[in-house]
Amino acid sequence: MNFQVTVLKVLVSYPDGFAAMADLKRDMAILATSGPDWAERTKRLAARVPDLDIFSQGLIERMNGGWRVTDKGRAVLEIMEARPAPAQATELHVRAVEEPTPATTLKMPSIAPVRRMRKRSRRDAVRRRQATAS
Repeated sequence: MNFQVTVLKVLVSYPDGFAAMADLKRDMAILATSGPDWAERTKRLAARVPDLDIFSQGLIERMNGGWRVTDKGRAVLEIMEARPAPAQATELHVRAVEEPTPATTLKMPSIAPVRRMRKRSRRDAVRRRQATAS
């Protein structure tokens, strides 16, 4: 699994692109253990921007208690997700970092299932607490 691509994907799924560290860690743990498909996808996306560095390139911001994806981070993610034409494939990593532009995207699956799992996990924890308290 590519850590930096996963961070971008998780952050864009949150309102305003901001996630508290606890939520970000939980979502990433779920994705990391979801099987080889996610790992292969993130490696494939990362290969499109080989010099990706979400911190030094200003793709995410560290804020009070969490991280937020920037507009530049959204643009780079869109470029990574776009299906490149054969002639563009070799130049994509240079353009992605220097001048991100919106592109026709082929989106990866949403991480909405991760949020549903998180809600179920919280609900189950509450039920367990209630059962042990009774």
